[in-house]
Parts: sequence; structure tokens; C-alpha cells
Amino acid sequence: MSKTIMWFRKDLRFDDNTAFNKMLENSTDKDELVCIFQLNPVQFLEESYNQDSFFYSLLTFYEQAKAQNITIHFLYGDLEDNFIELKKAFQDWNAVYFNKDERGFGRERDQKMIAFFEHNQIQVYSYQDSHLHGVQEIKKPTGESYKVFTPYFRKWITMPKRPYQRTKEIDHHLNEINHSLFSEGEKKFKQIIEQIDLPFDYECGEAAAESYLKDFVKNHLHDYQKGRDYPYSDQTSKLSRFLRTGELSIRKVWYALNAEPDSDGRQTFISELCWRDFYNMIYFENPKQKTQEIKEKYRKLHWNYTQESFERWKNGQTGFPIVDAGMRQLNQTGWMHNRLRMIVASFLTKDLMIDWRMGEKYFQQKLIDYDAASNIGGWQWAASTGTDAVPYFRIFNPTTQGEKFDPQGDFIRQFIPELKNVPNKYIHEPSKMPIEIQRSIDVSIGKEYPTPIVDHGKIRSEILEFFKTSSS
Repeated sequence: MSKTIMWFRKDLRFDDNTAFNKMLENSTDKDELVCIFQLNPVQFLEESYNQDSFFYSLLTFYEQAKAQNITIHFLYGDLEDNFIELKKAFQDWNAVYFNKDERGFGRERDQKMIAFFEHNQIQVYSYQDSHLHGVQEIKKPTGESYKVFTPYFRKWITMPKRPYQRTKEIDHHLNEINHSLFSEGEKKFKQIIEQIDLPFDYECGEAAAESYLKDFVKNHLHDYQKGRDYPYSDQTSKLSRFLRTGELSIRKVWYALNAEPDSDGRQTFISELCWRDFYNMIYFENPKQKTQEIKEKYRKLHWNYTQESFERWKNGQTGFPIVDAGMRQLNQTGWMHNRLRMIVASFLTKDLMIDWRMGEKYFQQKLIDYDAASNIGGWQWAASTGTDAVPYFRIFNPTTQGEKFDPQGDFIRQFIPELKNVPNKYIHEPSKMPIEIQRSIDVSIGKEYPTPIVDHGKIRSEILEFFKTSSS
């Protein structure tokens, strides 16, 4: 009898899990199958909704596996040390299955561990599972990678997608194995869970993911192109957090979309899935993009920084209601509407002229759907430093953005209660509200709610000069 290991990462499901299904297909009754999850403290973040929500999802997966008589064993500590000890404990371990990462920290980890496995005569079976297309599948006719989204999409949409394959009943033995490595790992995992204290409800698990997918396809998909920009109506899919943990198969999403009649909403959502693949590919092609601008001419920008301005942005106290409502939504719920992500990112980088890396790092701490490729791509887009980014001279006006996408101020009032009684006429510019009206509704602008932190009109000319000078 030989041991085969399934190494779970950001693929917390059994349904349509490529590596898991391949392991079952290739195994015989004589093989002992062991499921593991490695907890690497190098990746841990402090006071992070991102991390805490992921571990809640991992706990749910662990418990759901138990209900199916499957044990997820935990390892904790240095990655290579863990696997060295595991190989010493299991001399008959000869194969490992996992769904690979194609960029960032995960790619470096996988390359290092593949070398380790091969050195120890452990057969490696790794698969691209997280995206509809891998980072090297969509190429120009010349073999080069795309740098602009639209031609990438034209090629992407013509390429066949792998089918969704529902996992059949699991009839292999995946029971608990007693070993000190695993008992210590489980102890550490329980300690991590005990320290979590998310200030909001967090639904997770395969069943929740499927429920959200069905609701979106049935009730919001076909109006998606109209409703996705309005934060109060909130007709976004809410699937991103399940995709980033792997609780939902991307192929299952594609299958659900293609079971529906065509519509503008369906086409718009399909383009969003392509953006996800595009940014994943861009991160692979630009492995330093988390700390370095993709556009070389903008790598020496002298970003402005004041601690007070950054803190006011983080806490939703800039004096621009749509910006502040978005940041408060993030701080209170661990999530932010996509339109607002663009608005607050533009405000930080263009109005406050604060380094986009600071905003990206804050989102990494707070977002329950944090995906490095998409988040970094979005921030570099807003800062005009990334590939196919918004031109530096296109600067969102936070006031007109609020007027357009929250016309009655419903979303603003939801997250800024001190403005709940402000008339619609002044909801997007409360600092212009006459004193007598402020008194009549018992609010003082400048006291209960701040006046604008910057003059947007003046900042616009400054940021234009900032980019022109820095890139010349």
C-alpha cells in the first residue's frame, strides 16, 4: 500500500475540484489517500478580515468533510520543514496532488515544493483549477502575451472552456490518520479559529456558494449591466468571495451562465469573468506588480503622503459622502461595491495623491473577497500605472460620481447616519448646506461630519502636472 496526498489550498470544495477528482480517478483500493492543509505563518496577516474570513471558510470545509467521513489533516509551521517531516513519517508516500497557483507567492511556493517532491521521488500532479483559462493559454498570433483587455477578450471568448464536472459519490477511504504532526497542526488551527472575531455575519461553504449563484442567475443576471453600478440596489453577484476561497468552481459559474438565454446582462458578466483571467495573466507576466508600477515611466512618481489624510480616507472622514460611505461599508462589512472601489481608489491616488500601494495593502487587510491579481490590477488601473489603465488625465469627480450612482443618497445615508436627514439637494455636497438648514435637521457640517479634505477642482490641475512632469 502506498500513500497519496491531496494538498488543499484555495480550493475548499470537493465538487468539480480538478486535483481531487484526478486523485480519485488515478487511485486504486490499495492506495491510502490523505487530505492535508498546510498553515504557513509566513502568510498570516494581523487584524485582517481577509484572513479571518478565509479561516472561517476553511473551518466550514473541514466540518463538511467530516460529515462525509473525510478528514482534513493540518500541518503548521515552515512549509518545507513540514513536508520533510511528513516524508520521514510516511516512507511510502509517493504521489501528491494539488491545484497550482500561477502567480505571486503561491507560484514561488509551488516551484520550490515541486523541486522538493521530485528530489524525494514523489510524483507531482498539479492542475490549473481556479480560472477559466490559465496564464499562458491566451496568446497573440505571435506567441506574445496581451497587454490590452479588448483584444484579449476577443481571443478569450472564442476559446473552448473546460466543462463543469460534478464530483460523484466519494467511495475511497479518506479517514483520519493519527500522527503528532497532524495533531499539532489541528491544535494550532483551533487556536486560530478561537481568536477570530469578525464584526459581521459571514456565510461560507459550498452550499452557500451554490445558493448565491442560483439567486444571482435567477434574479439579477439579465439586468446586471444596468444594476451593477448602483450600490444601494446592490445587484452584484457576491460570488467573488466564494471564488477566491475555491468554495465555488469557476466552471460551475460558466455552466450556469450558459444555461441561460443571452442578454446584455449575461454578456456584461461574462466580460467580468474575462477580466478575472486577464488580471491573473498580467500578474504572471509582471511578478513584481504588487510593489512596482507596470508602466516603467511611472516608477519614480513622488507620491504625496500625510498620515492624517490617509487615516481620514481609511475611516470614511474625507468630507466626500460617496467616498466615505464606500470606506465605511468596507470597514463594517469587509466588502465594497465595485463601483465604489473605483471611486475610492481614484480619490486616494488622484485627489490625495497618496501611493496606490497603501490603498492596495489596506484592501488586502479588509476585503473578504481579496484576490491579489484583481486587487492589484484594479489599483494600478485607478492610479494610471498599470497595463490598459485609465489615462492619468481621467480623474473621477467624487461628487458627480455620487450624483450619478446614488442619486437620492440612499446608500450614503445607509452608511453615514449623521447625514440621514440631509435633503437630497445637499446630500452629495453637505458643506454647501446653509446653516439654518443644518440647525433645522440638527447636524453641524464640520463637527458631526467633516468638510471636504481637498478642493477637487484645484487638485485636478495639480495631478495633471504631477503625471506630466514625472513621465517626461
